[in-house]
Amino acid sequence: MDRNTIIGFVLIALVLMVWMSMNAPAPAPPMTAADSTAMRHRVADSLRQASAPPPQQAAATTQTPSDTLGKFFTQLSGGAKKTLTIETGLYRATLTAKGGGIRAWELKKFLTWDQHPVNFLDPPDGGDFSLLFYSADGKVINTKNLTFASSFEDERTVTLAEHDSVVVEYTLTVAPGSRIVKTLVFHGDTYAFDAYYRFEGMQSIISNFEYQIVWESPLRYDEHNSVDESNHAKSASYAGGELTEADASDFDTRIHKSISGRVAWVAMRNKYFVVAIIPHEKESQGAELDGIKAHMPDKGAKESYNLALKMPYTGKQVETDHFQVYLGPLDYSVIKGFNVELDKIMSLGYAWVIRPISEYVIIPTFKVLHMVIPNYGFVLILFSFLVKLVLYPLTKKSMQSMRKMQALQPMMTEIKEKYKEDPQKMNQQVMRLYKEYGVNPAGGCLPLVLQMPILYALWSVFSSTIELRQASFMWWIHDLSVPDVIAHLPFQLPIFGIDKLSGLAMLMGVTMFVQQKMSVQDPRQKMMVWMMPLMMTLLFNSFPAGLNLYYFMFNILSIAQQAWMNKQHKGEPLQKVDEKKSSGGIFAKISKNLPKLKE
Repeated sequence: MDRNTIIGFVLIALVLMVWMSMNAPAPAPPMTAADSTAMRHRVADSLRQASAPPPQQAAATTQTPSDTLGKFFTQLSGGAKKTLTIETGLYRATLTAKGGGIRAWELKKFLTWDQHPVNFLDPPDGGDFSLLFYSADGKVINTKNLTFASSFEDERTVTLAEHDSVVVEYTLTVAPGSRIVKTLVFHGDTYAFDAYYRFEGMQSIISNFEYQIVWESPLRYDEHNSVDESNHAKSASYAGGELTEADASDFDTRIHKSISGRVAWVAMRNKYFVVAIIPHEKESQGAELDGIKAHMPDKGAKESYNLALKMPYTGKQVETDHFQVYLGPLDYSVIKGFNVELDKIMSLGYAWVIRPISEYVIIPTFKVLHMVIPNYGFVLILFSFLVKLVLYPLTKKSMQSMRKMQALQPMMTEIKEKYKEDPQKMNQQVMRLYKEYGVNPAGGCLPLVLQMPILYALWSVFSSTIELRQASFMWWIHDLSVPDVIAHLPFQLPIFGIDKLSGLAMLMGVTMFVQQKMSVQDPRQKMMVWMMPLMMTLLFNSFPAGLNLYYFMFNILSIAQQAWMNKQHKGEPLQKVDEKKSSGGIFAKISKNLPKLKE
């Protein structure tokens, strides 16, 4: 391994260390139950204040319904809070007459880290997905506090087959001739439902020519590592071909973003699940995104977000609107099917470099391979074969270049000793040597550089797509999307913050050591045989098991290729190349500008 290769490895390691340092959250003290409740109240209050003109403050400390709801809606704050359950093969949803909203949304095909069904929300009282508007008597009205009338029996369960659907209608009668009708349509074959609003005779009650569709309940966390899940949690909107994200990255610092113009969707997500609201009838007028990050026990973290979609209200006798609400997994093919660029909510890497690899190569390849191979671990092994096959010409050139560089070492040492008093002449002679023997000193690093986008794309896919969540392989590897822990340390390594050991990361380090041992012949570079594998093992220790499995298999294949090439060219003398075919031309041009080579 030549000097440039060593520098390349060190630079790559430094980039990875800086990246991990920037993304590592600061340790935090645990949050008490009282702090958590207060935080949720502050977030909800922030959304209301930012989404509508501030309501008049009550004179008394204790407010009655008439103080907060005004003359139009006070009588609607009571009543029976009937519930209805919609059950399909995909989810079990609980609806409530209070607010005419969603009280619970439980996914049947996905489990939390401790093996409970994933439930998006489960508030003790009331539900979510409600209307927010300013009334004519100066009150901020949130319909989640009002009781809707419905025709279904309390605690009834409706079961839907795959191609069935059911219509649930809620009515909020404000006055004779004035009412809001909220119709929800659920389908047995999708995680999305349709919501239709009908405003009848509300022109003298709703003011400011605007109402908002709001979702105020934060997504519940489902993974074991809340810090990792917080790193992926965010809210976002898509308007005018531009994605706007609200990411509460700092503890106890509320983040708020207001978006103007036609919004295609608003959404919030955690690591693997998403809530999205998509307008379909009228053009929206903007959106509000609000969130805050709070401390959790055991140095954990949780980010809570709220959404508001602004819609126009023109004051007609009858007005209607239609929305689609998706509460489900971040399945690329599913959310791509909405045709509103909802897939932009997925973190698949940088748009112009990494994301195309994730979107058009890795995900489709995984899906095709998984059609014939049910285990994603073996899919990854086969994928590493395919990548190795594609990169084979480059890795072959790289290994040939490294072999020639090793053979050139005695001659290079002689040149450095001969011209040690004349650095410029020394550089010229070294470049002449490269040219004569057709050696590219950067050739050994090229396959590694080309692999970096693939590795980052794999990391992005494993961190975002639901297909790989809780996908087991064999033995101790039970989830390819998280590190495969085989041991817990009684202490924490400084700088890296490691207190657990990954089995695959250690195996990957061993294979890297074998590669280094096979390729490094210069006694002065023996330290690299140990240093680089150790550093890469520590860096990859917290990476998903699937990524380490891929890199481990790729290294195994590289070792086999190196051994085969060593056997094929064993004892082969170093030969000069034809001058016309020499690859040293570019180096000859820049040799005068090269820095002085150290001894």
